[in-house]
Amino acid sequence: MTRIGIVGAGNVAARHADVLSGFPDVTIAGIADTDPHKAEALASKHGSPAYGGHADLLNAGSLDAVYVCVPPFAHGNPERDVLSCNLPIFVEKPLSLDLQTAEMIATEIERRSLPSAVGHHWRYLDIVERARDLLADRPVRLALGHWLDKVPPVGWWLDPGMSGGQIVEQAVHVLDLARLLVGEVSMVHAVPAGSTVDGEVDRATAAVMRFADGAAGMLATSCLLVQKHRVGLEVCADGIALELSETRLLVDGERVIEDDGQAKTRVDREFVNAVQGREADVRVPYREALRTHRLALALARSAAEGKPVMLDE
Repeated sequence: MTRIGIVGAGNVAARHADVLSGFPDVTIAGIADTDPHKAEALASKHGSPAYGGHADLLNAGSLDAVYVCVPPFAHGNPERDVLSCNLPIFVEKPLSLDLQTAEMIATEIERRSLPSAVGHHWRYLDIVERARDLLADRPVRLALGHWLDKVPPVGWWLDPGMSGGQIVEQAVHVLDLARLLVGEVSMVHAVPAGSTVDGEVDRATAAVMRFADGAAGMLATSCLLVQKHRVGLEVCADGIALELSETRLLVDGERVIEDDGQAKTRVDREFVNAVQGREADVRVPYREALRTHRLALALARSAAEGKPVMLDE
């Protein structure tokens, strides 16, 4: 039985706990959160002990791996302490507010040769595999990404010093998919709309991206809406246009292919397989997620500085 600890007890942690508790070879050994009521509520649902912080969870011992599902501003210390215990780690996106913290964590994971994974579950959509098949031998020349949505119902999200902003906190999923289907990005130039409230995250951003192989890209983000309106990635290659969301693939504006809805299960199952030393299809280990995080931070920096940012790959 693989014993997994979870740091964080918010919505994403609860989703992972639900999936993990459904695996017959996994037990949730403990849940930690700085809000003891949230930790207790989630832990009691899964028959696990609750802890007031990640240090207490780690000190209790008997863990085989740890999930770190904390807000952007809280990354760093939990990962450091988990890795100091020589435990495999699953980290929810975004990796951090800055590049230095994420690079330190990536280096430590590799130094210890530990299994790792990051929650870019879009990589596990079966429609993404269909898209890659359709694009075989046809390089993408244009990519259009969107994240047009509402403000999430958490108090820290509108503070850029806590969330990192919409590109880093939400649109990073779309950027990760663009890297997979199109390739690495060499230059970004993001333009924010004027803030509705000083000191809060940009409510809308438009950006252009130049991919290393010559493709052109655009990204549009907004959190002005009352519900999710459009989230996904469109790509154009020679003779084909694909539009991907988390639930379906649209081919040439006509043929609809529905996703099987199993991506959020697969991402956890493959990490558990890796922890168990079995053959595992971990598609986004920490170092791979760091490349996407670097792109998101470059876009955020471009929007803040008002000028293009070059990415060195």
